Amino acid sequence: MSQTTQRGGKWRDLDHSLGRTARSEVTTTGFENPAGTAPQGKLPIFLFPAELTFYAEDQTSHKQVLTLYNPYGFIVKFKILSTAPARYTVADAEGYVKPNSCIDIVIRHKDISARHYGVVDKFRMDVFEEERRVVLGRKEVLSILQPGRRAIGTGQKEQLRKELQGWSPAHMLPPQQGRAPSPAFFVLYVMVGLTCVTALMLPLHEEKSTLVPQYLHVTVMQKLVCAYILGLLTMVFLR
Repeated sequence: MSQTTQRGGKWRDLDHSLGRTARSEVTTTGFENPAGTAPQGKLPIFLFPAELTFYAEDQTSHKQVLTLYNPYGFIVKFKILSTAPARYTVADAEGYVKPNSCIDIVIRHKDISARHYGVVDKFRMDVFEEERRVVLGRKEVLSILQPGRRAIGTGQKEQLRKELQGWSPAHMLPPQQGRAPSPAFFVLYVMVGLTCVTALMLPLHEEKSTLVPQYLHVTVMQKLVCAYILGLLTMVFLR
């Protein structure tokens, strides 16, 4: 069993040469936070997933995606730092997220080496208002490189066999290996995702809109719940 090593270090800027969100794409002129001013470091950050696992033997895992949701009614600026920036390349390591929107941040591991197996690195997401220039919230994401996807060992198989002996045939489910997910569940996931995206696009109760009736306005808490559900659906589809 490989030993996991926690590697500390200072937070440093990442290589975001693959691109960044241009300042011209958004504007903060006349910016006002309709939900009020959030205290420094207290704004909830909706960043998924909470941990990145890279596998040396699986090249498809060398590229991971972090999704940042902004369910608030104002533009937020973000910046990603890392304790090991030399091992990663991050597209859009800093930029803006428009209100009720999300952004996918691609992280590539570029130093696949056995000496890094089991070492835990960290990414930190800082979110702040452009005009105030103070951090409103931050969240850390762990990153680890493993040699390969862990297989079930002989001892684990024996333990699993003993646990299953007490089950009757009526409790046993048919094997699902090689079968695609049920179309009904897929349609359900898509419908739930579209509903959450629609809710995130609706204006807040405090906002005035001539296009959307007042009874369709939502609260900040409702948008937070929708953003959380979207994060769970993203993890389901990525798996």
